[in-house]
Amino acid sequence: MQTQTSLSDIARKAMLDVLAAAPSRALAQLWDAWADKPEHSKVRGPEVGLVMVRGRAGGGGAPFNLGEATVSRASVRIVTGQVGHGYCLGRDLAKAEVIAVIDALWQRDVAPVEARIIAPLQALAAAGDQKSREESAATKVDFFTMVRGDN
Repeated sequence: MQTQTSLSDIARKAMLDVLAAAPSRALAQLWDAWADKPEHSKVRGPEVGLVMVRGRAGGGGAPFNLGEATVSRASVRIVTGQVGHGYCLGRDLAKAEVIAVIDALWQRDVAPVEARIIAPLQALAAAGDQKSREESAATKVDFFTMVRGDN
């Protein structure tokens, strides 16, 4: 049986990836600025658990179990009925719950969530990536070969 992944599922996954990778402080600041926070009830958690991290030797070898990582997760239902889920690495229960509420809001109305939370977090991530590239470029060494004589 083959499953079809819709464009909205792909967009939702991308949004959840941005939220999970976001620094807790930046996400908290954006969430604090959100004026009309919905009332929500907890469906599950927030709770801490473990996931098995898999790796591949050389990026293309056979997969192997690398070890375990701590994750936090939460599921919430907002008053309009949407259920949101939040996962993040580490033991940040508050971040998992905020991600779940934002996920539920995104399902209700994509545009404000994208504009006021996701876009600023993507810009922050892009700035961090650019800074890393610049720091790496500063340590770049160009090797060249000089030919001496006619040997």
